[in-house]
Amino acid sequence: MTTSDYRKEFKQLKYKPAKLGKYMKHNAPKKRTCGINLKHCRRCNRTRAHIGKYGLHFCRQCFREVAQSLGFKKFA
Repeated sequence: MTTSDYRKEFKQLKYKPAKLGKYMKHNAPKKRTCGINLKHCRRCNRTRAHIGKYGLHFCRQCFREVAQSLGFKKFA
């Protein structure tokens, strides 16, 4: 389930606190400590194709846009 689906459920259970508590206990997304969704691009917040080397933290698409301004050169 995605986050938007959880918000929909929370809206439906807003007036039933006991059921909401039980639902959150068993179905809320857990806090991630490792994996692909922990690291994200600092420009567009994308989690895939992450470049973290040298502390860049860009996705590959954003890196291509800003590489020249960072001082990287394109080798052909």
